[in-house]
Amino acid sequence: MLRTVKPRNARSKRALEAREAKEVEDVRTAIFVKGTHTGEIVNGVMKELMALKRPDAISFSKKNTIHPFEDASSLEFWAGKNDASMFLMGQSTKKRPAGLIIARTFDSRLLDMCELGVDKFVSMAEFKTPKSTPGHKPMMHFASELFDTHPRFIQVKSLLMDFFNGEVIESICLPGLEHVISVSIAPAPSLQIANPILGDSQEDDIQNLPKIHIRTYTVKLLPSGTRVPRVELTEMGPFLDLSLRRHQAADPEMWKAAMRRPKLKKQDVEKGLGKKKKNMEVDEMGDLRGRVHIAKQDLDKLQTRKMKGLKSTPVEEDGRSEDSEQEDDPRQKKRKRD
Repeated sequence: MLRTVKPRNARSKRALEAREAKEVEDVRTAIFVKGTHTGEIVNGVMKELMALKRPDAISFSKKNTIHPFEDASSLEFWAGKNDASMFLMGQSTKKRPAGLIIARTFDSRLLDMCELGVDKFVSMAEFKTPKSTPGHKPMMHFASELFDTHPRFIQVKSLLMDFFNGEVIESICLPGLEHVISVSIAPAPSLQIANPILGDSQEDDIQNLPKIHIRTYTVKLLPSGTRVPRVELTEMGPFLDLSLRRHQAADPEMWKAAMRRPKLKKQDVEKGLGKKKKNMEVDEMGDLRGRVHIAKQDLDKLQTRKMKGLKSTPVEEDGRSEDSEQEDDPRQKKRKRD
């Protein structure tokens, strides 16, 4: 069962409400943790990935003795203290050299994680090309059917999407698309496809699984003579060749709770955050504006506001009638003279 924390005062209540599930999630903060021994390759990979993740990244400079597959209490403690939901741990041992572990948490508890081995690494410094601006949201491209069919690659795709995904936006300007991260899979013999998303009892041997290639390119928009520009990709780095190792699938009950969409409050529905209502929109200032369509009105029959100062008294009406008669008399006399 998932634990429930009751607030003790108003301040803790506001803090818990800020961490509750939201219809539009905030940017996931990632913590970069080094193990007891990392090595030059792991240090370089973590530095390059942190450059792509900034400014939503926290780096621990000290080395830590952690074994997440055996005890995840340290990760859960750091997740609750730093309000972070993603971890990237680097460690190199004799049995598993140049290893990376991507972990994901939910409600400050470990949800799932996957270990990857770095087989090849090419740094950004080796490409003498312009780099993307830190903080820009990347475009993600997954070039394989296994990312939608095989449970191990489905988990890797989900972890990478959460790791690199930035702020949720409705629209973006074309110059804001500066770089793209392409994830592909090396050619491999046909694998047995499994249906469940949370693991499989008949898993393939890790050595038979194909490697994962991660490539990063910068996007260059060139004039094409039409409204749509011509796009060219330039190698930016880093380039990574990864192999699958150990993994831990999510608990079914926790996965169900993590995928549940919260109910919107009445105030949020009125602001237009829920299902989009017809002829209603929220402007840049956050005010709800609506558009009402009515039939054509006859302004002569429009009832205006009645004011005492504009009302005519009976005496005024008699005076106006006498004046009108006096004005009419000279005209009649003129007609008679004629």
